[in-house]
Amino acid sequence: MMRLHAILLTGVLAVAPMSVLASETLADIRQDMSVLFVEIQKLKRELSTTGPSAMALPSGALDRINAIESELQRLTAKTEELEFRVGSVAEDGARRIGDLEFRLCELESGCDIANVGKTPTLGGETGTSAAAPQPVPQSLPSSAGPELAVGEETDFRRAGEALANGDFQSAADQFATFRQTYPGGPLEAQALVAEGKALAGLGDLREAARRYLDAYAGYPDDSVGPEALWRLGAALGELGNVPEACVTLSEVAGRYPGSAAIAEAEAARARFNCS
Repeated sequence: MMRLHAILLTGVLAVAPMSVLASETLADIRQDMSVLFVEIQKLKRELSTTGPSAMALPSGALDRINAIESELQRLTAKTEELEFRVGSVAEDGARRIGDLEFRLCELESGCDIANVGKTPTLGGETGTSAAAPQPVPQSLPSSAGPELAVGEETDFRRAGEALANGDFQSAADQFATFRQTYPGGPLEAQALVAEGKALAGLGDLREAARRYLDAYAGYPDDSVGPEALWRLGAALGELGNVPEACVTLSEVAGRYPGSAAIAEAEAARARFNCS
């Protein structure tokens, strides 16, 4: 940016002082570049003569402006790429922090896992390049729903069939691979819950609880949010954390009123003799 601003200063264009640039966001810089691009187009029109003139233009003036225009286009593309990468890193970082919060909560006495809510994206609100997760239906989305990648629906169905047939190891592996192949996709929350169910079928309740927590904390407004929460509570109870399980299960009715998961949560509360 500094090199570009030096060129623009010598090429007649005025730019903002560095104290202002330091506080600008990527979107602000990209907008400034768009404005500069327009100004360059105006300069080029000014340098285009409409007839003979006695005054000669500075040597290489048009070439310099063309070079500045090319540099602006390159930098604009770079800022867009950087903005996308920053958003992706922030989203991934938030999910990792959510997992750490769960692990720390397990180690702390009196920690209420039900209150481990969705971790905000690092840096605050997400921008246009890191959109918030979209709620998806319990079943696979129709053609009018969120757009799926090529093969995404097929892979999800294949993993679901393995789970339905009781092939828990294959289902767990397939859902884990699915999430790696289509990270952050519209079926992410469903895949997490399904993988948790497969892990529970294998007897790995601790990892199953982690998947339920990831689904609930990362996608609380998804249609599988209620199921993820009650399954998390039930898994905690099976792991021997009955007080935490009772608190978590009691949250289902308050957070998801009218949900079918409330009956499952109450049944689990009865099994653990929750007061």
